[in-house]
Amino acid sequence: MTWLLKAIMTGVVSFAATNIDDIFVLTLFFGQTGRRLRRWHIVAGQYFGFTALVAISLVGYFARLVVSPAWVGLLGLLPVAIGVRGLLWRGEVEEEKAEAVGAAGVLSVAAVTFANGGDNVGIYTPLFAASDLATLLVILAVFFVMLAVWCVAGYFLGNHPAVRRTLDRYGHIIVPFLLIGLGVYIMLESGTLKLLGL
Repeated sequence: MTWLLKAIMTGVVSFAATNIDDIFVLTLFFGQTGRRLRRWHIVAGQYFGFTALVAISLVGYFARLVVSPAWVGLLGLLPVAIGVRGLLWRGEVEEEKAEAVGAAGVLSVAAVTFANGGDNVGIYTPLFAASDLATLLVILAVFFVMLAVWCVAGYFLGNHPAVRRTLDRYGHIIVPFLLIGLGVYIMLESGTLKLLGL
């Protein structure tokens, strides 16, 4: 039972850490629903785009069958690097995202979701590689449930500008620390730190 709770928490934390920025994208999408862009376009597009990111990341799970998990765990340095970069670099990404949201339809939403998911692949690949099959299945189930929660949250945030402004102000501070913690967790779980003599 403990492994199940641990797997659920890992899924929730890793999803939240890699998809907090998607709340802004979803908010922008839901804020422009109308004749050309329907709510179901946004939800379906999110699921298509996210499924593509997960499929690419599953390569990491199969790589563990060939390479020692301790060595694969070195990929845990990726989330740490992404988190450190997030702390050091404060670009105006939201303006770029707002421009990308112009087109309508399921494929457009999927394309934006996929393009915005470079950090997802960097995090999910080592996470999947460090997981056994049962844990991996739980994490994947949590991811797809969390994606539905994200869509609902994006819908409501699109209708509450005060909440959106708060997330816009502090999201860039929270995400890097979550990513660094996730990277350290991946290296601990796969025995990489012992391999490095730490």
